[in-house]
Amino acid sequence: MADASFDAAPVLIVGAGPTGLAAAMSLARAHIPVRLIDKAPHPDPHSRAIGIQARTLELFEQHRIVEPFLALGHRARAANLYSNGQRLTRLDFDPLQTRYPYMLFLEQSVTERLLTEHLATLGVTVERGIEMTMFSQGSAGLNVTLRSLDGHTQTMHPPYLIAADGAHSAIRHRLGMNFSGKTFEQTFLLADLHADTPWSDDEFHLFASGEGLAALFPMGHGRHRLIADHPAQAPNIEPPPTADPAVKPTPSLIECEALIKRRIHHPVTVSDLTWSSYFRLNSRMVEQLRRERVFLAGDAAHVHSPAGAQGMNTGIQEAFNLGWKLARVMRGDAPDRLLDTYHVERHPIERDVLRQSSFVTHLAEADHGPLKLLRDRVMPVLASLGPLRDAARLTVSELSIQYRRSPLTLERVLDGGPRAGERAPDALVHVIDGPLGRAPGVGCIFDLHDPGYFSLFVLSPAVNPDEAPNDPAADRRAPPDPDIDRLVAAIDPLLSGAVRIWRVTDTTGEGGPSLSESYGRTRPAFYLVRPDGYIAVRGRPASDLIALQRHCESWFAKNPIPAQATG
Repeated sequence: MADASFDAAPVLIVGAGPTGLAAAMSLARAHIPVRLIDKAPHPDPHSRAIGIQARTLELFEQHRIVEPFLALGHRARAANLYSNGQRLTRLDFDPLQTRYPYMLFLEQSVTERLLTEHLATLGVTVERGIEMTMFSQGSAGLNVTLRSLDGHTQTMHPPYLIAADGAHSAIRHRLGMNFSGKTFEQTFLLADLHADTPWSDDEFHLFASGEGLAALFPMGHGRHRLIADHPAQAPNIEPPPTADPAVKPTPSLIECEALIKRRIHHPVTVSDLTWSSYFRLNSRMVEQLRRERVFLAGDAAHVHSPAGAQGMNTGIQEAFNLGWKLARVMRGDAPDRLLDTYHVERHPIERDVLRQSSFVTHLAEADHGPLKLLRDRVMPVLASLGPLRDAARLTVSELSIQYRRSPLTLERVLDGGPRAGERAPDALVHVIDGPLGRAPGVGCIFDLHDPGYFSLFVLSPAVNPDEAPNDPAADRRAPPDPDIDRLVAAIDPLLSGAVRIWRVTDTTGEGGPSLSESYGRTRPAFYLVRPDGYIAVRGRPASDLIALQRHCESWFAKNPIPAQATG
């Protein structure tokens, strides 16, 4: 359980997959007590999710945990789409404006291990072999019954419950929530094997043919993940009635070899099959992410095609979105309606992910008709257009995710820079002053932002070096500004204990894009960054201070005012 600086019962998180682990990490970093349980006695050594997107890596960096992921993962810098053996298009990630212009492939089991190890440093231990058997909720909290493998039961009263218990969520079923959508007719195959291919191992490949879809994802050192739909003569994924129900059929190496030969049309030799599985694909989601004191996240809220490697990343980012809001409300520093914005912000993103992944799956599988024509004739033309390629990169990497229409967003027009609701990008800055006695010096936005707090970045104009020709540090200092002083004096007590204020200015050097490149040229200006790394408010200290105050008072402060009073 995480150490807390106030007396509160722990939030209960059910399910220790990537989503549940990320939710626990977000809460524990904010010093909210957490209890994380999973009914499985041991972590699953095999996993379906392997792709970690650039946006998730950025958030891991801000949580100070990205390095072990980079050390163990395998980087793929481009995606290739083929039709009947002919390459239609290649999408490279190098132009992405991020420190992580690639997709990182890493087994989900390793991702879970790294998150679990980091949680231990925050004082949270995963409690395995514990199942939640009953729960009820009221205005004061929840009444939950837990049962361990030895049959021992216990009762707890958490203030909130996060359901991260997977696609077959028992919590969702107990709530009677509709999981609307459809099940694909095809059986899908997963296999981890060694493959000798004619391609570089820093690219992945998707093959469409009249027979079906196949994809090869490099995992490093010759290892690959093979994914395919409705493989020929695949056995039923349900064992026959007379068979041991614990034993389910799995694809063989011979089946994988035959499938590759029929669909990939390139010299690929496979060996050393270490794990394989059949599964049915669903495209479903809940209609509401919140039911009073219960929140659904990850596969408990949505399941879809693995096309685009979006599922695990979506769940992790949902957890980060919810965690800081729960922390703020539990401390009594924000109104309960802040928790409603979890659904408002994340549900449209989930809906888009389902639509896009289903469309990509149908497009890749098409063997005739308009979809095949679109894939084989129209897509190569569209892919040659720069703006569409840029949009595709941003969508796949999840760098395009934004909350511009959220009620938590307050936008003011500046000269360039990210808009309120968008992700706060990294930038190289010179720190004039900061919290915790931070000495002036060069740093990066991602290094300065702590996801346990809001960050207020005040962008100050630099002194003209011509005005101080004998001062080598003149271009890194900033003149006194009463408007900035008033801004800091107003926001610091308003978000007392929850905001870290950084006064920064432009600098030059290696290590990231310049402040002007990332945040525009308006000086002075401010950007209020939420704990989950998205911009809540931006503006000018002189003209937008009152609007900033009213917005913070409405949503983030201890004494909130009605929402209609924001301006």
